[in-house]
Amino acid sequence: MSKADELFIANCREILEHGFSTENEKVRPKWSDGTDAFTYKSFCIVNRYNLKDEFPMLTQRYINFSAAVDELLWIWQKKSNDIHDFKSHIWDAWADASGSIGKAYGYQLQVKHTYKEGAFDQVDRVLFDLANNPYSRRILTNMYVHQDLSEMNLYPCAYSMTFNVTGNSLNAILNQRSQDMLVANGWNVCQYAVLVHLFAKASGLEVGELVHVIADAHIYDRHIPIVKELIERPCFPAPDLILPPDITDFYAFKAEDIHLENYRFGPKITSIPVAV
Repeated sequence: MSKADELFIANCREILEHGFSTENEKVRPKWSDGTDAFTYKSFCIVNRYNLKDEFPMLTQRYINFSAAVDELLWIWQKKSNDIHDFKSHIWDAWADASGSIGKAYGYQLQVKHTYKEGAFDQVDRVLFDLANNPYSRRILTNMYVHQDLSEMNLYPCAYSMTFNVTGNSLNAILNQRSQDMLVANGWNVCQYAVLVHLFAKASGLEVGELVHVIADAHIYDRHIPIVKELIERPCFPAPDLILPPDITDFYAFKAEDIHLENYRFGPKITSIPVAV
């Protein structure tokens, strides 16, 4: 069993056994038939993943790792808000007729700000500080920009990363305001673990810890039978992350260069209902 499996199972059991039900409360999300989408939720789940020990990948079911990496690079490397810039269709429900998701996610990372050291967007500022001032306590990004929320088709869920170098290890905290545990947990964890690996490699550092802070961790009402079956499945050891050894430029990495070895997994879950 991978550490990611262990934490996911514990999180889901905590939510199912002790979570608060939002049934009969005012909720925003709807199912495709127009019915209110209720959840069982727990406040502030904090998970720690030691990336030196293993790569955090769920194994009870198949996670489309290549699509997760493609989305990560769409946001952090291409800094795009256009769904035509990556292969998956997971953002289609939130895009307008032109394919834009508004001033969300990648858009926020590419906006340049002026500092005394020069003009940087948020990603370039992180890379600059990791290379030139790694012991700074100010290395962070934020996509939850209040003045732009009205022009975002979806408010950012995973909205902030804080980076901290200890010794020669790059650690990071991922702050997430909301997470659909079934749909997004395994996806987000592996994505941001990859990001830490890429930033570490680009900065001549080793990977350390990824700490994932989830303010509202929830399981939707129509997901409960799926989750109950899922967390009783057999699990497998964590796979190995393989990066191209000769690339140290963050902007030179391609999704097809980043892959897993020894990834064993249970049956794929299809047709998961998604609340919008």
